[in-house]
Amino acid sequence: MNLMQGRSEASPGLKSDEIGAEDIWKAPTAQLLVRLSTTPAGLSAAEAQARLAAFGPNNAAAVKRSPLWLQFLSRFRNPLVIILLAASGLSAATGDIVSFAIVGAIVMLSMTLDFIQEVRAQDAVEALRRSVAVKASVRRDGAILCVPIDTVVPGDVVELIAGDLVPADSRLLESRDLFINQALLTGEPYPAEKQATETASGAENPAGAVNAVFAGTSVISGSATIVICRTGALTALGHLATSLAEKPPATAFTVGIGRFGMLIMRLTLLMVVFVLVVNISFHRPLLESLLFALALAVGLTPELLPMIVTVTLARSAMALSKRKVIVKRLSAIHDLGAMDMLCTDKTGTLTEASIKLVHVIDGRGAESASAFAYAFINSRFETGMKSPLDEAILAAHPFDMAGWTKIDEVPFDFERRRVSVLAAHEGKRRLIVKGAPEDLLRLSVRYEAANGEEQALDPETRRAFEATLEKIGAQGFRALGVASHAVDDVCPAAAIVDECNLVFAGFAVFLDPPKASAGATIQAMADAGVAVKVLTGDNEIVSRHVFSEIGVPVTGVLTGDAMTHLSDEALLGQLPQINLFCRVNPQQKLRILLALKRLGYIVGFMGDGINDAPALHAADVGISVDGAADVARAAADLILLEHDLSVVREAVVGGRQTVQNVSKYVLMASSSNFGNMFSMAGASLFLPFLPMLPIQILLNNLLYDVSEIAIPFDGVDPEAIALPVKWDIGFIERFMLVFGPVSSIFDFLTFYALIAVFGAGESLFQTGWFMESLATQVLVVFAIRTRRLFFRSRPNGFLIAMALGVVAVAIGLPLSPIGHWFGFVTPPPLFFAYLIGATLAYLALVELVKAMFYRAVGAPSPRRARPR
Repeated sequence: MNLMQGRSEASPGLKSDEIGAEDIWKAPTAQLLVRLSTTPAGLSAAEAQARLAAFGPNNAAAVKRSPLWLQFLSRFRNPLVIILLAASGLSAATGDIVSFAIVGAIVMLSMTLDFIQEVRAQDAVEALRRSVAVKASVRRDGAILCVPIDTVVPGDVVELIAGDLVPADSRLLESRDLFINQALLTGEPYPAEKQATETASGAENPAGAVNAVFAGTSVISGSATIVICRTGALTALGHLATSLAEKPPATAFTVGIGRFGMLIMRLTLLMVVFVLVVNISFHRPLLESLLFALALAVGLTPELLPMIVTVTLARSAMALSKRKVIVKRLSAIHDLGAMDMLCTDKTGTLTEASIKLVHVIDGRGAESASAFAYAFINSRFETGMKSPLDEAILAAHPFDMAGWTKIDEVPFDFERRRVSVLAAHEGKRRLIVKGAPEDLLRLSVRYEAANGEEQALDPETRRAFEATLEKIGAQGFRALGVASHAVDDVCPAAAIVDECNLVFAGFAVFLDPPKASAGATIQAMADAGVAVKVLTGDNEIVSRHVFSEIGVPVTGVLTGDAMTHLSDEALLGQLPQINLFCRVNPQQKLRILLALKRLGYIVGFMGDGINDAPALHAADVGISVDGAADVARAAADLILLEHDLSVVREAVVGGRQTVQNVSKYVLMASSSNFGNMFSMAGASLFLPFLPMLPIQILLNNLLYDVSEIAIPFDGVDPEAIALPVKWDIGFIERFMLVFGPVSSIFDFLTFYALIAVFGAGESLFQTGWFMESLATQVLVVFAIRTRRLFFRSRPNGFLIAMALGVVAVAIGLPLSPIGHWFGFVTPPPLFFAYLIGATLAYLALVELVKAMFYRAVGAPSPRRARPR
């Protein structure tokens, strides 16, 4: 049965269920192309668009967003809202149509407000994510285009180089020295070699097929051209979609938000049951009591919390994008604010990352044309993604490659730290090796003298060459070693075992100038409570020179070789004092990060290479740059559009501001809700009527929610973000237990004044408490938002306008012609004088209690991480 069937003569329609997984590698290449209705030149843009519409996005773990109307309706799944609407419907059935209409309008307005805010926030964040989406090089309409991986379709022809992610399950059309990391599928960390063959040797399982590559794997070295066979959920990775779609372990922030919400819900449920029992025992109308209890539950539940969190995080993501930081995972913003340890590479962070080749010298320091020739040939023939060092060599000055041909290659890997090219010239074959100079010296037994002759590398000469290398490092230069040896003229391929008995040619010397601002930025990070540790592949001498150039003291050094002899416990003991790790490989970087996390640090990692992906995955905050390898960008939580440590510092400040703004809402909601619980429970015990009508409670809740919309836009005091900000649910609970009763004190005073002073009946009592309750719980934001005296910290203008506007509505509504719709009456003039005095007294008492509270309890733990 054909894979494609009749959409058009040019492009038969794809039926995704008509090809077995084994067909990807077992079918002959020509037959597979026919079945995919494609050619080695790829698809047209129009055909690709049609297939995208038919097959959907190429994202195995994507969660499809529901239509907007379903998202809106889902907001009404809240059991409390459903019961409230049902109860108000019963009220309408008894003739109270006006109350039903008002309750329905308030609920609808509240749900709409929440929905609009969250959708706008989600859309903004999705747009940012797509701006840094991993892309694939696709052949379409006779040109090579870079398109997001999720738009790749079956039949697309894609070109791969080192560092690329394989976009989907594919068959190799061409390959050259291709090695693939398949750990995600097989769990095997070692690279697998792939070749464009017609036969599928090793195809006992999909990932074992030598002529196929699969979604989720990555190119370690070499290059290839592939044809896409299966996308999205149909890939081998798609069969793991369930596990991939599982949420990652919750952060402290997420856990804290959940704990707070459940705490309020439990207390609300207990209080609502208590109020309902009291009202029924006093023989008050059952339906009215039920509506009151349900409206109270809706009013006291922090239903605005998810929206506030989403909007605040989204707004922070938008603000960070203006600072050239793109957020891929919203919750990473909190982790960024809590981060107290940053591990980073040296290149591009401490240096300018503008690498230039300045010399190519022999082992004694004299300029060497032969060493340059070997370095140039190696870099020219090396396949895959060129390193900055390769680019510097090729850009230095021209070299005549006439007569040189490539036979084979042993690609670079981060364990060997070298690349070998088997090349031929005038019928003679030579293995040319370029890599870490210490390793090449160790592997060399001879050296090329100035006259071109090969001489034995005796101990004295070796020491001289090592001294030259130390001198290069002491002057702040980076170096690559260059070596070679002749091989049998019929040698068909190169292998790692051939990298021995080398003839040392010399050193390629590079300059990567230190970044002038790096020292000040590291000091600023330290002042802000974020320690910086440098993890580099360079040697100790070069790294120490860079540290001295930027004015940062080296507090301790640990090399990769030394790490191999340390137990995990010994490493834990040394880590706090060490800020420079040299000659470390990817697994050692990962080991360092995991050890730091064991010590209790919130760890960020900044990297951009293929070898950085494991550490980026393991870090609490993975940070990469826009020009990084695909695997690094895919693993990162944040993408920097500018490779600069100062940008990270700005992002840290933004993360802390976000956590503080969410905390403002949580502190307000906890104190006001807890206080209202006391007040409602107390009022229900002695009042012969409901202290507030259900409609009034819902209106109070709606107006309060409107005033809180401005919190994500508020500023934060500098001292509040001077150190890492970690979510502290214990602090929030203590705050609630202290400030909730303070709110209740003024509620009870208002109850007394309304009854004893103003002789209030049911309607006046409900009107008066509605006005006092809303005024105090809205205006208290100006005191709670800062540890300072409220008039010494300027709030955002939008927050001021929303708070004062809502209070004005609360006071003006009972005076308006529509006030009677909500059961309001016009209070006596003297009550307004009481309202002003009580509100000012409440704010003054809050300021006094706040000062005492922070002296006794302290701030919510902006502390440096300590071993635990």
